[in-house]
Amino acid sequence: MRLILLSLLFQLLTISGFAQVGFTQEGIASFYLDKFEGRTTASGESYSFRKATCAHLTIPFGSQVRVTNLSNNISVVVRVNDRGPFVPDRIIDLSKSAAEKLGFVNAGTAKVKIEVIESPIQPVNLPSTSVNLPANNKQSTTQASVSSIKQVNELAVPSESELYELKVNLIQPKGFSIQIGSYKELVNMLRIANDLKNSLKKEVRVQVANVNGDKIYRLFVGNFSTRKDAEAFKVKAAKIYPDCFIVELK
Repeated sequence: MRLILLSLLFQLLTISGFAQVGFTQEGIASFYLDKFEGRTTASGESYSFRKATCAHLTIPFGSQVRVTNLSNNISVVVRVNDRGPFVPDRIIDLSKSAAEKLGFVNAGTAKVKIEVIESPIQPVNLPSTSVNLPANNKQSTTQASVSSIKQVNELAVPSESELYELKVNLIQPKGFSIQIGSYKELVNMLRIANDLKNSLKKEVRVQVANVNGDKIYRLFVGNFSTRKDAEAFKVKAAKIYPDCFIVELK
């Protein structure tokens, strides 16, 4: 069986001319429901209600934002790692722990003022990684893949420009790997691949496949000669990506 692999050596540069330090906005804030716990955000991170994070439509990922509840003057600082909210008149979605500190969990929403107090350094130079793209893997229609596809389809495409440097190779994969998820949007896959190389410190592979007429990108991390080695690494990966599972590349 011939497998096609694409090796990507990329560095991400985020370019934004909007929402720099000092940018302010007033409007309605809401917070993430419990069902979103562990889901992948638009930046590639997993949402955790314990972290002080938020979603905004345009403020660059990594920016620090001070949010003040105008009804009680309590403030909290959160980091932007997702896109949203997608409800009219709402300007920010907060993690549940941040909403608790602001005192509006019971009410559900609050009138707030937000201010960008720190922006990520531009450009952000990231170390390169190898991303391999196999095709024709037998794990084509697993429930985990379908679940991941549905989650990624809920993500919005951010407004920042991003530049990826690519290097393409054809290789023959073998052994075992850990599948993180399946994605329809290439840009979402690249962001999560970038997060993987930084968080798990392993080579990243992406399989290009067709499922029910749709092109799907399946994201794998690690290359192991035995299932036992893959199982050991999966324990580590599952702490960040709880829906991951082992696949055999043939």
